[in-house]
Amino acid sequence: MSQQEDSFISHLVELRDRVVRCLIAVGVVFGILCIFPGPGAIYDLLAMPLTQALPEGTKMVAIGVVTPFMVPIKVTMLVAFVIALPVVLFQVWGFVAPGLYAHEKRLALPLVVASYLLFLMGVAFCYFFVFGQAFKFIASFSPKSITPAPDIEAYLSFVMTMFLAFGVSFEVPVVLVVLVKLGVVTIEKLKEWRSYFIVIAFIIAAVVTPPDVVSQLALAIPMCILYELGILFARFVTAPPPKAETAAPADDWAPATESDEKQIQDRT
Repeated sequence: MSQQEDSFISHLVELRDRVVRCLIAVGVVFGILCIFPGPGAIYDLLAMPLTQALPEGTKMVAIGVVTPFMVPIKVTMLVAFVIALPVVLFQVWGFVAPGLYAHEKRLALPLVVASYLLFLMGVAFCYFFVFGQAFKFIASFSPKSITPAPDIEAYLSFVMTMFLAFGVSFEVPVVLVVLVKLGVVTIEKLKEWRSYFIVIAFIIAAVVTPPDVVSQLALAIPMCILYELGILFARFVTAPPPKAETAAPADDWAPATESDEKQIQDRT
């Protein structure tokens, strides 16, 4: 076996070990959450913004046969993954870091931590502020002749979509810092594109959020603020210097000597 094949196999073994550690971390947290507070209590906590906006005495419904069991389990697994995500990121960092240069390590680690924190901030902002206002706004337009009874699986799909939209949207500063660091854009260009980004932010908010003004403004306005923060943080990184054009060897530009001319004449 060659040295290259041996190195490749050793990397696969290390990758397998780190994946197993990640699965164990998620499994341990999932087991603890199943015991306390339990999948049912976790789903009740997730559904609280909606149940508080429903008419008094109204509850959510489960259409499928196994839905009352599977949906809380899915929610518990997602919560366990989010709680264990620092361990997962640590394992990913341990696998990737040896192949990075020192300056890449100094930039990559803060970006990973910032991405995780910003994603959690987006999810928390969506849960504690957006859901309550949006559900109250939607309930105010519900006709008196209709009794709303949302399905728990449909609600889970809606919540996951909103969490993902807000979590990814809060990553705007990290994306801008990376683009500036790689030299793709400059800070001056980001300032010029500010008005275009505002329009794009409101378009994204109109597509991914419910059709109410509260949810759209709650997503578009933070994106615009985070865009300004991204420009501010991008000042602390510098773009890589442009590659200098290599000068041609001096011999290529030297005039031909008499011996060279004689060789050319002999060949012709």
